[in-house]
Amino acid sequence: MLRAIVICPDRELSERLDAAVQATGEVAVLRILDRYPIAIDLVRALRAHAPEVVFLSFQEVDKAQEVAKYLETEADGIQIVAIHRHLDAKLLRETMRSGVREFLADPFDPQAVLEAIDAVKALAQRKPPVIDSTSQVFAFLPSKAGVGTSTIALNVSAAMARRPDTRVLLSDFDLNSGMLRFMLKLENEYSVLDAAENSPRIDEGLWPQLVTTFDQLDVLHAGRVNPNLRIEGAQVRSLIEFMRRNYQAVCFDLSGNLERYSLEIMKECKQILLVCTPEIASLHLAREKLGFLRGLDLAPQVSLVLNRVAKKSGLSKAQVEEILGAAVITTFPNDYHGVHRALHQGTCMPADSDLGKGFSQFANDLLGPHPKQPELKKKFIEFFSVSAPRALVPGHK
Repeated sequence: MLRAIVICPDRELSERLDAAVQATGEVAVLRILDRYPIAIDLVRALRAHAPEVVFLSFQEVDKAQEVAKYLETEADGIQIVAIHRHLDAKLLRETMRSGVREFLADPFDPQAVLEAIDAVKALAQRKPPVIDSTSQVFAFLPSKAGVGTSTIALNVSAAMARRPDTRVLLSDFDLNSGMLRFMLKLENEYSVLDAAENSPRIDEGLWPQLVTTFDQLDVLHAGRVNPNLRIEGAQVRSLIEFMRRNYQAVCFDLSGNLERYSLEIMKECKQILLVCTPEIASLHLAREKLGFLRGLDLAPQVSLVLNRVAKKSGLSKAQVEEILGAAVITTFPNDYHGVHRALHQGTCMPADSDLGKGFSQFANDLLGPHPKQPELKKKFIEFFSVSAPRALVPGHK
C-alpha cells in the first residue's frame, strides 16, 4: 500500500480526494496539510511519514510549483499527483512544467484515480523515494543486571548529543526495570509503551509529547515497572523507522533478557554493545549471550565493553578477550562515588571528569568523523521544540 500525504488548502476538495483514494484500497493517506508548507514544514512531514506519493493541489500555481520543485530536488523518488477542482489546458501545461505527469480533477472518477495510482506505484517500485535516514543505531546490552549498562548508555548518548548538529535519542526498552526515568528524575507520563501503541500515527505533533529533552538529548523512558507489557515486532520496526529519519543517532538501553522486541531492535543496529564487568558471573553470562547472538547471525554487530575496571583488577583486558573469544573495544574505570553523585543529582557524569572524558571519547569513536550538514538540515533538528502539540491518546490533554 502506498504511503501518501495530501497538500491542499481546499478542505472540501481534500476530503473528497481522501475518500476517493482510500476507496481503492491501494493508498494510505497519512497526513493532510491544509496549506502550502514552507520548506522546513515539508521536511517535517516527509521525515514523519516517509510518503511515496504527494497529492498536490494546484489551486495556487506558484506555491504548488515551489513545493514540487523542492520535492524534486530534496526528496528524490517521491511521486507527485496534481489535483484541482477543474482541468484545463493551461493548468495542465503548468503542472507538466513542474515535472508532474499525473493529474486528477474533481469529481474524482474511480477509474481515473485507480489508473493514476497504478502509474505512480509502478514508478515508486522502479525508483523508491529516498529520505535521509541514519545508520547510527546502537543497542547497549548488559551481560547481567547491575553491570552499569544504563549509566554507560546515558552518558555515551549525552556525549553524542553534545556534538554540533547531532540530534540523539536514547530509548529505555528495559520494560521490567528501566532505570532512565529514575536516574534523570523524569516526570513525563508517557513512555515506550505509548510510543509503541501509537507507532502507526506518530508524527511531528505527537512525538514531542512522548520524549523528554535532557540538556540536548531526547529520552524516551520505559515507564513504571510492568512485567506484563509486550511490544510487537511491527511496532518496533515502525518506531525505529521514524527514529532513524528524525535523529542523527539512536541509542537503546536494553534489559538483557533477550525479549523478542529486543532482538528486533538489535537486528536494526549498527552495533550491539555488550557490557560486562571483569567478574566471573558477568563474564559467564556475556559468553552465553555471545553464543546466542551468534546463532542469530548477530555476532558481527556485537562489541564488548568492559566496565568498572580497577587499576589492580584480577583479570586484564587481554584475559577477558581470551575468555569471551571477542575483542573489547573500550574499557571504563570504576568511579563509584562519581556515579553515585550524578545519580543523586539526576544528571550525567561531569564531562571533565576522567570517566566523563572516557564516555566522550567512546561516543566520538562510535559516531566517527562529523559530517558536514546542509543548512536546511541544521535547522531541521530544532523542529521538535516548535511543533504544535496534539492529543496523544483519547482522554489525554
